[in-house]
Amino acid sequence: MESSRLVSIIFFIYTVISSFGSITSKEDNNLVTNQAALFVFGDSLFDAGNNNYIDTVSRFRCNFWPYGITTFKSPTGRISDGRLIPDFLAEYAWLPLIPPNLQPSNCKNQFTYGVNFASGGAGALVETFPGMVIDLRTQLNNFKKVEKMLRSKLGDTEGKRVISRAVYLFHIGVNNYQYPFTTYSSIFQSNSKEKYVDFVVHNTTNVIEEVYKMGGRKFGFLNVGAYDCSPSSLILDQTKIGSCFKPATELVDIYNMKFPDVLRRLQRELSGFRYALHDYHTSLSERINNPTKYGFKEGKKACCGSGPLRGINTCGNRMGPSQGYELCENVTDYLFFDPAHLTEKAHGQIAELIWRGPPNVTGPYNLKALFELN
Repeated sequence: MESSRLVSIIFFIYTVISSFGSITSKEDNNLVTNQAALFVFGDSLFDAGNNNYIDTVSRFRCNFWPYGITTFKSPTGRISDGRLIPDFLAEYAWLPLIPPNLQPSNCKNQFTYGVNFASGGAGALVETFPGMVIDLRTQLNNFKKVEKMLRSKLGDTEGKRVISRAVYLFHIGVNNYQYPFTTYSSIFQSNSKEKYVDFVVHNTTNVIEEVYKMGGRKFGFLNVGAYDCSPSSLILDQTKIGSCFKPATELVDIYNMKFPDVLRRLQRELSGFRYALHDYHTSLSERINNPTKYGFKEGKKACCGSGPLRGINTCGNRMGPSQGYELCENVTDYLFFDPAHLTEKAHGQIAELIWRGPPNVTGPYNLKALFELN
C-alpha cells in the first residue's frame, strides 16, 4: 500500500474516533462540539444512502454489488465504488462520515456534526422523477425536522449555534436537465429552454433563502458538471455514438451562466451570506477530455455497465439478471464507475478542488475557508 494512502486511512480513522469522542449529551454538558457541522443536499453525486430507505425502484438504488467495492467493501447506497465528495470533505473538516438522514440507526447526537439529505435522481423540481426520489423541497422539509430536533435536544441557544456555524453543501440540477429527454415533462414541453432553467434556478434559490432564514450562513455549491458527456449521454444519439448530448448541453450552459449571478445577488442582499462555488463543469470536462493528465486511462467509458462505452446502466443487474453487465479489472483506471457516476478516485480529486481550490476554481471562498469562518 502506498504510504500516502496509508496516511490518509490513519488520518480518517483518527478523525472519526476523535470526533465521536467530543460528543456529549445535553445531560452532561450543553457545549456539544466546537466543530462546524456539514449539512448535505442534492442528488446522486452526494446521496450517502437515503434512497435505501424510500419506496422506489432498483434504478434509484445502489445497495447491491459491485457498488461500494473499494473502500467500504460492501454496498452502502452510495452510487460509486467507494466514497463520495461529501465523505472526503467531512474528512478534511475533521468530521465523521455524514450519515444519510433516513438511516434508522442514526444517533440523534450525530446530527450535531450534520446529516445528509441527498437523494439519487433528485431535482430542484418536484416533477423530476416524481414519487421515486426525495426532491429538493422535501429535503428542506427534512432539514427543518432536524433543526427542531437539535433545538429540542440541545436547547435554543446551542441549537441555533450549530445551525449558524454549519456549512450547507448543495449539488442539484443535473437531473432536471436529463429527465425531459428520457420521460415526458409537461413543464419542459410548455416553456422555452431559458424559462425552464429559470424554474430550476428559482426553486433552488428559494431553498437557499429558507436555510438562510433558519440561521444558515455558509454555503457550498457545485455548478452542473459535464454530464451531457458522460458515458450514458454519449450513446443517447445512436447516429453519433461518442458525441456529447447537445440538447442537454444547452440547458446546462444556460444554468451555469445564470446561477453565479444569483449567488452574487444573495451575497449583496443577505447579511453574512458567504459561499463557495466550485466550477465542476470545468473540472469534470478536463478529466473527460484529458484523462491521462489526471491519472485515468479511461475518461469516456464506464467501469461498470454494458453496451457501447458501457453506457447502458445495467451495473449490478439493476435492470434484471437477463441484462448482464461488464465490470472493469482496475477501477482506478476509470473516471466513471457506472454510466453516469464517478469513481471514488475522481470524487477525491474533485473534493480536493472544492476544499482548497483557488478562486478561479472554487470561489469566492473555498470550503476550507468557510469552515474556518466563525
